[in-house]
Amino acid sequence: MQILDGKLVSAAIKAQLADKVTELKALGQKVPHLAAILVGNNPASETYVASKVKSCAEIGYHSTLLRFDEKISEKHLLDNITLLNENADIDGILVQLPLPKHINEEVVINTIDPSKDVDGFHPVNVGKMVSGLPTFIPATPYGIMLMLEHYNVPTKGKHAVVIGRSHIVGTPVSILLSRNSNPGNCTVTLTHSHTPNLKELCLQADIIVAAIGRPNFVTADMVKEGAVIVDVGINRIEDASKKSGFRLVGDVDYNAVAEKCSFITPVPGGVGPMTIAALLKNTYHAAVGQKGNMN
Repeated sequence: MQILDGKLVSAAIKAQLADKVTELKALGQKVPHLAAILVGNNPASETYVASKVKSCAEIGYHSTLLRFDEKISEKHLLDNITLLNENADIDGILVQLPLPKHINEEVVINTIDPSKDVDGFHPVNVGKMVSGLPTFIPATPYGIMLMLEHYNVPTKGKHAVVIGRSHIVGTPVSILLSRNSNPGNCTVTLTHSHTPNLKELCLQADIIVAAIGRPNFVTADMVKEGAVIVDVGINRIEDASKKSGFRLVGDVDYNAVAEKCSFITPVPGGVGPMTIAALLKNTYHAAVGQKGNMN
């Protein structure tokens, strides 16, 4: 069993991007600039955005963090996004989700200029992804593909079962795994909470991508020997032994499942760091006007 170490792969990607930034500076060219918008003070969102800003600084990117009160009007938020769209110095824009209930997330995403949509959520970019055209790919699925590529995980001709159909992870990763590419060329089954024979399907799977948001959902009796497990879940469960009062677990029962696998991602330290690495790659591609970002 080999651990798919997201921290290691992410560090390698960051080092490559740092070298590219050094080259840009030496040529007198523009350094990538990422703008992040944070509405309210959701603790998880605070952590995610802080990590993204820190990562930008580590590799020499410029970053701008715009913070707004959770009571901000939708119009005020949209006006600020429009200003970023029009700012030639800003290459990538991300709006940290979730947003307060009075703000329509779809409207917000649609307002971002597709050429600066480094989260890959704009319908224009989603449409290009589905069509196999160069575009920005959502960061978590992109990060998963980069990890599989780094570890040379065999995917051609394999049966991949994706658990969860969100537009952020499940649906796009199912599309990417089915592409005529490497990694890719899988036969993909996209499952969800209403799939009646989920255990049976998982037992047929060479690759399982768990992105359903339920702690320890995938158990050992759902996994065949030698399967590849990609655990996207990050769930907080109570743990009195921890200072914080909780610990993080994935959607997979790691301790029970790991011994059966050929490859598995840990939680934390697996897919999470890869999401940020992929976001940084998207931002670089935006800055240099190159959106063929599956390489």
